[in-house]
Amino acid sequence: MHFSLSENLAELTTERLVLRPWTASEAAAVLDHEGGARPTGWAEDFPSEGDRVIAGLLGDNPAWLGTYGHRLIIERDSGLVVGSLGLFWPPAEGALELGYGIIASRRGRGYATEATRALTAFALAAPCVHTITACVELSNPASARVLEKAGFERLASTPADQADGLARYQATRHALDK
Repeated sequence: MHFSLSENLAELTTERLVLRPWTASEAAAVLDHEGGARPTGWAEDFPSEGDRVIAGLLGDNPAWLGTYGHRLIIERDSGLVVGSLGLFWPPAEGALELGYGIIASRRGRGYATEATRALTAFALAAPCVHTITACVELSNPASARVLEKAGFERLASTPADQADGLARYQATRHALDK
């Protein structure tokens, strides 16, 4: 995995993307935006419903705005926000959960995989983190492929997962070092 950190140690840059932490004002803009004037720097179909959910949770979870929290996914070529991904910080017993979403107009380009690989590698380099988990709906095989391409392994299903139609994945520091 190749990514670089900006000088402020919060922005991750990959081959085609910049992963930058949300700001409180960006979260407010997502929540306030309902068909009005579009902020500059947003792709036409940003924000998605998932972005609105995360923006609504950021105020109650200030750690999610930090270095290991949630990030906007910015397409380097256009400079436009095309999705978001993030870690639900702080870690619980060394594990963090990951979530991600790419707007419909940019899906199928490998952005989710590229962003997931970079943020996972970054988080697993933190001394207090050894595992990243993610959960996908079985009805969303594209999301499962993102995780598999990013180096996550599918875990055995529990009866609760099966009842909820979910698949659980994880990436560990040890597995990614192989």
